[in-house]
Amino acid sequence: MNGGRKVKLKGFLAVLSVMIVVGFVLGYAVKSATSANPPVHDAADVGVLESGAGMQQVSQQSPDDLPRSRENAITRAVARVSPAVVGINVTEVRQFRDPFHSFFGDDPFFRQFFGDRTYKQEVKGIGSGFIISPDGYIVTNDHVAGNAAEITVTLTSGERLKAQIVGSDPVTDICLLKVEGRNLPSLTFGNSDEIIIGEWSIALGNPFGLFEINDKPTVTVGVISSTGMNLGRVGNRFYRDMIETDAAINGGNSGGPLVNGLGEVIGVNTLIFTGGQSSTYVGYGFAIPINKVKSIVNELRKSGKVGRQGYTGFEAQVVDVNIARYFGLARAEGIIISEIHRGGPSERAGLRVGDIILEINGKNVKSDTDFLGILYDSKPGETWEMKIFRDKRTISISLRIDKDPQ
Repeated sequence: MNGGRKVKLKGFLAVLSVMIVVGFVLGYAVKSATSANPPVHDAADVGVLESGAGMQQVSQQSPDDLPRSRENAITRAVARVSPAVVGINVTEVRQFRDPFHSFFGDDPFFRQFFGDRTYKQEVKGIGSGFIISPDGYIVTNDHVAGNAAEITVTLTSGERLKAQIVGSDPVTDICLLKVEGRNLPSLTFGNSDEIIIGEWSIALGNPFGLFEINDKPTVTVGVISSTGMNLGRVGNRFYRDMIETDAAINGGNSGGPLVNGLGEVIGVNTLIFTGGQSSTYVGYGFAIPINKVKSIVNELRKSGKVGRQGYTGFEAQVVDVNIARYFGLARAEGIIISEIHRGGPSERAGLRVGDIILEINGKNVKSDTDFLGILYDSKPGETWEMKIFRDKRTISISLRIDKDPQ
């Protein structure tokens, strides 16, 4: 019996020894695998430690890394563009008439008693602009600086420079200025024909003169709301093919850049829609597309003005309801040719008196304002592809613009 018990005890000890060895080997293998392949956590679990008191959030970023973590396309574009945005202060000399002038007019009899009832007065204004070349060329609006007697440009460095007008074009509302400088920060032009409706748009400038407080442009962000907006005529200015954005634009923003998410200039901030008696932003602003600005700036830089000697060789008038009904046109729109100049481009193109022009180069002509806007954007040598309503059907005619013979 004692011998049997000893055998059983030895067998039990042998089995126990084997189990201990196997457990040790398995434990070592699992530990090695865990060390080689650490557990993968969901992003929400990163930086979370367990403790007896529950879960505790631990930041994995140092304070120096936090600003970098918030960078995005907009912040990078703003950082790139801001140094080349300028504030503009102008002084204009305007002529005013005495309120009593209307009673006397220009009658020389009354003038001998009361003299000249007109007087001049300095008027100050503000606006925005942006540098387009390291040697100091600056783009802004004509209505900002086109009639200025004195212009001061403020850089983001705080430096204030006197600017001269290189040239200005009231029709497109573009003005080119020049300051003395070297190696100035400048902006890159984008392509306004490639704008995507809904993409980010960033407006920078000097609204309400806030640039003067800390020598930095104010930044507002929105999206491109629409393109090709024809806003008609304001005085002697024609606002066609405008870019619409809901980035906030207010008084003083005029002339500043509208840029995309890459920091490329896609437009020049120019107009806002207002409500009632308000003159502040209420939802939408408009910018001149940069592709139009490029061609205007090139002409202003070369000659100081934009040549508009386009000659069509016809006279026309607006189509009203009676004309539309007489010619069988569905709606009262377009312009009707009333006279063809002999030997002119219209006669050579085959146009006739009574032709109604509905479209030029893919752009609808609904009024005389539409037509004049297209004409002022055209230059001698260009060709118009026109849709003409004649004999109750629409035909196509090409017209090559000549130089005005006068």
